Amino acid sequence: MLWTREEYLAHMTFESSPREMFCELFGPLVGLAEEWRAQGASEDEISLRAFGWDGVKYAWAPANTGARTLIAPRVLEETATHVYSIDAMGRKMQMCKQSATLPLPMSYPVAGPEDWERVRHWYDFAAERIDLEALKRLRTLQKEGTLVVASMPGGFDEPRALMGEEALCYAFYDEPEMIRDMLGHMASTCLKVFERVLDFVAIDVLSVHEDMAGKTGPLAGSRQVREFIAPYYRKVWEPLKAQGCRLFSQDSDGNMTSVIDDFLAAGVNCMYPAEPMAGMDIRALRRKYGKRLAFKGGIDKFALRGSLADVRRELENKMAGELLGGGTVFALDHRIPNGVPIENYREYVRLGRELLGLPPARPAGHIRMAF
Repeated sequence: MLWTREEYLAHMTFESSPREMFCELFGPLVGLAEEWRAQGASEDEISLRAFGWDGVKYAWAPANTGARTLIAPRVLEETATHVYSIDAMGRKMQMCKQSATLPLPMSYPVAGPEDWERVRHWYDFAAERIDLEALKRLRTLQKEGTLVVASMPGGFDEPRALMGEEALCYAFYDEPEMIRDMLGHMASTCLKVFERVLDFVAIDVLSVHEDMAGKTGPLAGSRQVREFIAPYYRKVWEPLKAQGCRLFSQDSDGNMTSVIDDFLAAGVNCMYPAEPMAGMDIRALRRKYGKRLAFKGGIDKFALRGSLADVRRELENKMAGELLGGGTVFALDHRIPNGVPIENYREYVRLGRELLGLPPARPAGHIRMAF
């Protein structure tokens, strides 16, 4: 089912819901298509078209709020197993061709305050950050039901991109004024960009990418979130909320439970992908937070590597009780992993639709719902 903008917003804010929503957030990992093809999957199954996933028609606001470096990315070397490159931040990157979907940085542009001052202009406001012609087209699309999503740099993720995880975690203690200046400058530019976007369209969803946690917890604790990240979030979110923005959606893998309260206080009202293997139990979290927090994901992707009984057990646990009736997009907690048999995936779709009271799947285009 293709959801309308208003249906999706009402569902995710617990106002009303025409039915449950069942989708794929990300899609398959590298190599799964070959596995499924060898198992006899059709091309419609490999493209996910066969499974009739739900989705909402959405578009990213054509506005850049991140680093604007004017550095041209380039490939340095390609081997049988890896690609080495320079990215738009000037970082040397390495990507494993066999299994990775994202490259890993091998160097960073900022080691301390002097480096930050040198690259601070990357985050200055410029009119070129906004594509006015695309905004005019988006205005028409929104009137026809397209959801508009705007992106802001992550309060952890963007400084990490500049410094690396270890250096950033030390900087919270050793260079707090630098971190405050980073986030304050980014917030100021976000607001100037969004002010111009709002001249053309309403912003429905504010999206922020963090990926700041592992299985045992986040890399920035409650104190760092309250002192640095939450003020940055509020500075960007509160003016948008006053202009009618309804969802503040945070993407973070790993176990975020120890900082959820801090992010809720900063305005976040939707989290994904909620990985069970990292301790993110969306049923327990729904019981704790009720209608204050919506979720996308939460279904253990690794259950699909097991038996059909494992698939049933996971779905019967998740597709029930307090998670029904709005505020949940039922989906795997990240990409479909290698080693998932096509037979198991077919049963996951069939049984999931049955438990949620949805009709059998009809072929439809897959809309990536990670925003």
